[in-house]
Amino acid sequence: MFKTRKAAAFTLVLLVGACASPPRPPSTVNVPEQLKPSSIESLAMIVQAKGVQIYECRERKNQGDGYEWAFVAPEADLFDARGNKVGRHYAGPHWEAIDGSKVQGTVKQRAEAPTANAIPWLLLAAKSTWGYGVFDKTASIQRVNTVGGVAPASPCDASSAKQVARVPYTATYYFYRTGS
Repeated sequence: MFKTRKAAAFTLVLLVGACASPPRPPSTVNVPEQLKPSSIESLAMIVQAKGVQIYECRERKNQGDGYEWAFVAPEADLFDARGNKVGRHYAGPHWEAIDGSKVQGTVKQRAEAPTANAIPWLLLAAKSTWGYGVFDKTASIQRVNTVGGVAPASPCDASSAKQVARVPYTATYYFYRTGS
């Protein structure tokens, strides 16, 4: 009888744990045609990002045109479907996994986010990869399901020059690879 209660308790713990896990993002996402990866690429990994988009108030390149909030870099933690931290995302743009593998991307295509006040959805090509691990064979990356992260609405002028703003954002990143 003790073994039966122990087994039932263990099963209950597993069920509660499964219910507590965040919902998994779908293995495919409905995106505009220009954001679809190549037909020879397959989905390798999906991560959720939570962090900030960093902006700085700077004088426009054509001096005399005033000031603007210029994008500096992302800074985010990456999480798997269970909510475990699996890496980080930072300037470059780079994605670095806990296993040490990294990928640097370059924007190929962009599309406006379907929700207001959200940074654009992107398709990025892998510019380079480092190390052996989850990111070592990445060919492309989609950034979708963005929330927040847009440049501040506050004024940017000479009196606020060099001021930095860290704007919260979330996104889902889909990593694709070619071959096995």
